Amino acid sequence: MEQTLLYLVPALGLVGILAMAIKSAWVTKQATGDKNMNELAGYIADGAMAFLKAEWKVLFYFAIIAVVLLAWSGTTVETSSPIIAVSFVIGAVFSAFAGYIGMNIATKANVRTTQAARTSLKQALKVSFTGGSVMGLGVAGLAVLGLGALFIVFYQMYVVSVGAGVNGIEMEKALEVLAGFSLGAESIALFARVGGGIYTKAADVGADLVGKVEAGIPEDDVRNPATIADNVGDNVGDVAGMGADLFGSYVATILATMVLGREIVSLDNFGGIAPILLPMVLAGLGILFSIAGMAFVTIKDENGDVQKALNIGNWSSIIFTGIASYFVVTYMLPETLSIRGYEFSRIDVFYAIILGLVVGALMSIITEYYTAMGKRPVLSIIKQSATGHATNIIGGLSVGMESTVLPILVLAGGIYGAYEFAGLYGVAIAAAGMMATTAMQLAIDAFGPIADNAGGIAEMSQLPEEVRGRTDILDAVGNTTAATGKGFAIASAALTSLALFAAFVGIAGIDAIDIYKADVLAGLFVGGMIPFIFSSLAIAAVGRAAMDMVNEVRRQFREIPGIMEYKAKPEYDKCVEISTKASIREMILPGAIALISPIVVGFAFGPEVLGGLLAGVTVSGVLMGMFQSNAGGAWDNAKKSFEKGVEIDGEMYYKKSEPHKASVTGDTVGDPFKDTSGPSMNILIKLMSIVALVIAPHISEGTHGEVAQAKVIEIKKEVIVDENGKETVTTTTTEEYK
Repeated sequence: MEQTLLYLVPALGLVGILAMAIKSAWVTKQATGDKNMNELAGYIADGAMAFLKAEWKVLFYFAIIAVVLLAWSGTTVETSSPIIAVSFVIGAVFSAFAGYIGMNIATKANVRTTQAARTSLKQALKVSFTGGSVMGLGVAGLAVLGLGALFIVFYQMYVVSVGAGVNGIEMEKALEVLAGFSLGAESIALFARVGGGIYTKAADVGADLVGKVEAGIPEDDVRNPATIADNVGDNVGDVAGMGADLFGSYVATILATMVLGREIVSLDNFGGIAPILLPMVLAGLGILFSIAGMAFVTIKDENGDVQKALNIGNWSSIIFTGIASYFVVTYMLPETLSIRGYEFSRIDVFYAIILGLVVGALMSIITEYYTAMGKRPVLSIIKQSATGHATNIIGGLSVGMESTVLPILVLAGGIYGAYEFAGLYGVAIAAAGMMATTAMQLAIDAFGPIADNAGGIAEMSQLPEEVRGRTDILDAVGNTTAATGKGFAIASAALTSLALFAAFVGIAGIDAIDIYKADVLAGLFVGGMIPFIFSSLAIAAVGRAAMDMVNEVRRQFREIPGIMEYKAKPEYDKCVEISTKASIREMILPGAIALISPIVVGFAFGPEVLGGLLAGVTVSGVLMGMFQSNAGGAWDNAKKSFEKGVEIDGEMYYKKSEPHKASVTGDTVGDPFKDTSGPSMNILIKLMSIVALVIAPHISEGTHGEVAQAKVIEIKKEVIVDENGKETVTTTTTEEYK
């Protein structure tokens, strides 16, 4: 039975990859439109691949250094192995491949969505969402396949082959080596997200400032030299970057739950391995329910509600997963369990999973409220645009700060509730429950950039207004889904980081993080500072690259006669080159901070100070991520609201009006918030936690690894005398595992 369940996990990953291949083939078969549309789509695809190749070249050198260090460190402690370097490489390759899958299908689906929009909104939604679902299924399938297959190998290699117990140091070694897979995935995710974010916003800001504000031409006008780079940026940032991001979250969540599951003595039918296998089984089943939910994403006609269709698909996958988790938990787990002295039942584990699903859903709902068109927060920014650029920015900052309150309360309630149900394992399994529908979440998220690109191609190809109208409907919904996707990602990162933090504490051999100690408090403050300097570097990088882009666009308008009259073609490749070089150059320092700071603090000051650093970066990073992502999303939709016209104090305003110009400025400020530094926060806090987990055996302060090996037996004898004077001796035996 144990073997069957073990091999079921990678098999479910293969099901996801098979479904991805079928959907990818369907998208590829769709019509691509006329020659001009194909030419523009070709520019975008070429630019996207050029960026990926340049990024992979840099990451190859980083991977070589990391492999050497990991292989050497694996020889220095009993609970690791040089094989961790192999695990790292596989994680990095899978993460990069997940980003490539998303990039490849997005650059195919964009022009096909444009062509589909020439016939109906229903068909345009079908093509764009199917393209997004390819990415979602590819990421989830690769993660479950990679993690499940590697666990089988390491479990056989380090535990079964030596006849060791599930809760011993041998299993810790297997999971420590498996942590290399997560480290590789998160490392690539950080560079992909930061590099992609710098790329897309440098192009976007440059295109907006010169094209829309100075030249007065539409956002995706073919005459704008930066427009191709802008469309490429949507793919490298919001598709490849987001794909690698959620791939890393998915893997880290499952790994953290497995590490904590090792500490549970489980008298189950699977050799005591059920708490370790449970998160992988949930992830695998989540792929099936995401595929089922995708079938519900459709509309009847031109008046169909696209947002409602996506919500139905999302909710159905969540509900299916919640129902199935009851049967999985009751089938796999014994009646009672305990972790670090905290006792709970299997039904408590089910409640924790449901709580995780609810937290994820609530985070999406709250984020949608703060960033969607027609809601109070966005309307407040629109109203403040009437009095100028400064009040628009003040309004956006206010909305972003306010938007942290409800999500943090939901997150805090979720953490507290999950712990009450099943201790630290409850917090981890709640995160695993939230991440179970990652395939669906990512499909909804990736649909947005595809729709955005489709609108850009329609504008550049000068297609009829009705075509652009349909793509605008999809794009507006895509802006909201992108924001909710980022809200989901940061919530999952917070729960995942807490689970990783708990796993780190156990392996590092410390009992608590005492902030009364001066060095620990200092670590807490330094950790709280890191998201700020990280954001500063990312936003400054966008500013520098955007300046180069602005100067290049101005040069082309000045030196190439006939651009504005459609008589000459802009030099798109020059703008693509600027964004590519800037993003590759600027992503290195923020990435180095995330990777090096926990290593320096851990080895210099010990695990407790490192724990303080992780606590600081987690709290600060979650708040910064929510604030920046939501403020940027609200600014963006405030600007887009002017395209249909908005009413301010009884007067209607449209594009090119003074309030619209103010909204463009606000959106420009919000761009690096929502697409560069904000989304990078969740990778930052996860990566630092993963690095801490990997180095934990090297900086450990106490014995660890042997769980439930020793037991204290207390025997109590009690003599009871009844009314007839007869004596009865009762013996009570209490066994306590340590």
